[in-house]
Amino acid sequence: MKRTPSLALNVDPVVSRLRLRAGVSVSTRPLWRIRLARELPRYTLYGVAIWGLLASARYAIAPPRPVSHPVPRVQAPDRAAEGFAALFARRYLSWNAGRAEAYEGTLAPFAGESLGEAAGVQLPARGSQEVQWVEVVQERLGAAGQRVYTLACQTDAAGLLYLSVGVLRKASGALALAGYPAFVGAPVTTNAEDVAERFADVQDRALVAVVERALRNYLAGSVSELAADLTESAQVSLPGLPLALDSVQQLKWLAGGGSVFAVVQAADRRGARYTLTYELDVVEVGGRWEISAIQTNPYT
Repeated sequence: MKRTPSLALNVDPVVSRLRLRAGVSVSTRPLWRIRLARELPRYTLYGVAIWGLLASARYAIAPPRPVSHPVPRVQAPDRAAEGFAALFARRYLSWNAGRAEAYEGTLAPFAGESLGEAAGVQLPARGSQEVQWVEVVQERLGAAGQRVYTLACQTDAAGLLYLSVGVLRKASGALALAGYPAFVGAPVTTNAEDVAERFADVQDRALVAVVERALRNYLAGSVSELAADLTESAQVSLPGLPLALDSVQQLKWLAGGGSVFAVVQAADRRGARYTLTYELDVVEVGGRWEISAIQTNPYT
């Protein structure tokens, strides 16, 4: 009997052990976690887009505005109200005890029924007083939109008096007193200050010569001679009182370097002497100093 040869497999023990250890591990996770991990990038992109749209809508509907601080309102002068107050003060302080009815008549257009006859004034038994001049020296805004003026009133009997007068401009535009006046003190003043001491002296001799010559011709009213030291665009209005320049005592630079401050001595034809100050705008044109303005702008 013939035997079939058998095949003997020689399996490496190491490989055999690896095969025995190999296997599949199965773990379970919730379905919502799987979906969340897959969809999270898309949801994040949607959220960013929606946030951008909301921010754009907010800026379109209510854009941010810079924080602004309230600016004090500058009240333009009311020349008519000033004149009204000055006229009242003149009539209020001008009286004659022997003509009481005339005095009441002059105040009647101002006082009306609310302030009574003569705006609350009872004249003495005798005497009189005349106002020589009146000047508005102070203004402030009072209650209910009134303008309160302080007026300096020079009288022949009582001397210099200060009267406070409140004036209202009604909706119709008419002017009216805002109650009775008041006698007050003068605005506070103090000693004069020489501001020239704050600035540096002008050392340029050419500029000193031009300023001195220009002021000499300016004070004397010499138009043609003055024009030689002025710029082409300079506008100068000559003073009405002719003066002879004696000397320039100080000449200093003002802040910025475009203007100088001159202290001068001058005399008029009668022999009166004055110490005066002038501010001049100067510019160097082609190596030569010229004057573009002297003290005032005649157009403002």
